[in-house]
Amino acid sequence: MAKAQFQKHQRVFVEAVGCWAVVERIIPIWVKSFDEPAKITYDVGLGREFHAHELRAEAAEDLAGLADEERRLSDGAWRVLRLRNKWQAPEDCAHHPFPGSFPVVVTDRTDWGGWRTPAAEYDRDPERIEAQARLIATAPQLVNLVEALAALDETDADISGDLLEGLCRAAKALMEQVRGRPLPSA
Repeated sequence: MAKAQFQKHQRVFVEAVGCWAVVERIIPIWVKSFDEPAKITYDVGLGREFHAHELRAEAAEDLAGLADEERRLSDGAWRVLRLRNKWQAPEDCAHHPFPGSFPVVVTDRTDWGGWRTPAAEYDRDPERIEAQARLIATAPQLVNLVEALAALDETDADISGDLLEGLCRAAKALMEQVRGRPLPSA
């Protein structure tokens, strides 16, 4: 007979998907003439039920791993790639900024994972989606800039003009990147 290994509202790592989730429901599977459930699955809000062997409970070392993951993501590895639009020929979408392609923000060095938009939504307002892609891709750098500005407040020393000038240049460069058009990539 099965016993529940996780509790409702417990944070778990879903191995099959590779992300953290929260157990929303515990679903027992009953068999006639048994007092306990034969099997237990867990609904974590990802579209299907998962078995206990597909989930891992949060541990103290996972919290340290999350801090490492946040540091890794903030190193500026996010970027906008362009993928070929399979649903429309370039001549059918001449009003797009880059006809025949759409932006995808990848957050992994192996060009896997990240953000993309449905083709119909992109076709409805391609300029807005392009702006969103640029903003998402520069988010780690923007966070680093904000952290540097916040660290200035924590220091008791006088803020030098060179330091402030360097932060202003970095902010202007990031804003040009967010507002500018991305270069097409293959």
